[in-house]
Amino acid sequence: MRVRIPALSVLLLLPISSYPQNNAEVENDLAHHTFYVDFAPRGQIDLRIRPAEIHIIGSEESRIVVRVEGRQGRDSKDVQARFEKHGNSGVLEINGGPRNDVTITVQVPKESDLVVRVFAGDVQVRDVVGDKDVELNFGSLRIGVGDATGYSSVKASVSSGEIDAKPFGESHGGLFRSLEKYGPGKYKLRAHVGAGQLTLN
Repeated sequence: MRVRIPALSVLLLLPISSYPQNNAEVENDLAHHTFYVDFAPRGQIDLRIRPAEIHIIGSEESRIVVRVEGRQGRDSKDVQARFEKHGNSGVLEINGGPRNDVTITVQVPKESDLVVRVFAGDVQVRDVVGDKDVELNFGSLRIGVGDATGYSSVKASVSSGEIDAKPFGESHGGLFRSLEKYGPGKYKLRAHVGAGQLTLN
């Protein structure tokens, strides 16, 4: 059973001197405690996430929610989330836990600008309306772009692998593949995979 830890309770666990300095909220046992923090739409969220199967999903709620599951009986109790808010932007770091077989789901306000950095894994971003800057060194990256005309610029690349970008009419495979598109919209999309598969759908 998942247990919700109110934000105030999490803050009370921090040293008194740390809260005024960095406004940080921390959860050290994401296997048993879902992490919640209030965050208004139309802000920027910087996500730095450990290797895993990762789902970043937009929602109508004005908060960030993190859930972690271990597979094949592995315990993911050592996975930690740390969030620091700076005005209308915030940094969420997720690290720790077993080497393999971890699924991380991050729920964000639907209208958000995202900066995502992941070393390796299977990463999916969907239902998020805003600027997106996503980098994955190794693995598979899938980004739901929504309306392709909603972007002013799209830059996607792989060092080794394949780009499948049907909404923009392009598909490439091999070494050092890339695409650039410009349109009438207001959002910017930048996506890069070092080695693997990049899908824009």
